[in-house]
Amino acid sequence: MSVATQDSGQTRIVTVTEPRIDAALAIRFKDDMRTATKDAPERVVLDLAGVEFVDSSGLGAIVGSMKQLGAGRRLDLAGLTPLVEKVFRLTRMDAVFRIFPSVDVAMNPEPD
Repeated sequence: MSVATQDSGQTRIVTVTEPRIDAALAIRFKDDMRTATKDAPERVVLDLAGVEFVDSSGLGAIVGSMKQLGAGRRLDLAGLTPLVEKVFRLTRMDAVFRIFPSVDVAMNPEPD
């Protein structure tokens, strides 16, 4: 499996255990996310701290994972490395997802 899960209160933290989410792994990642979030609470935080590279297929798999959560559940991102953050910024996906610098910050966000 390319992800590991941990529940913390009303949040499921899904940690990606692969250094890349690319065309070779995108389908497996999406399947693993479906399994990891099937019975998840309404909030899921995807920990990408260990991911060094995401291509368009990987980005599509992350977006697909958000969509498969369905209405009433939310996918937030945490721990984006500089290269991965750049991909999200250039594709304007940083406007679609709430992005936190780390899982700790995602679990204890500053009030808006």
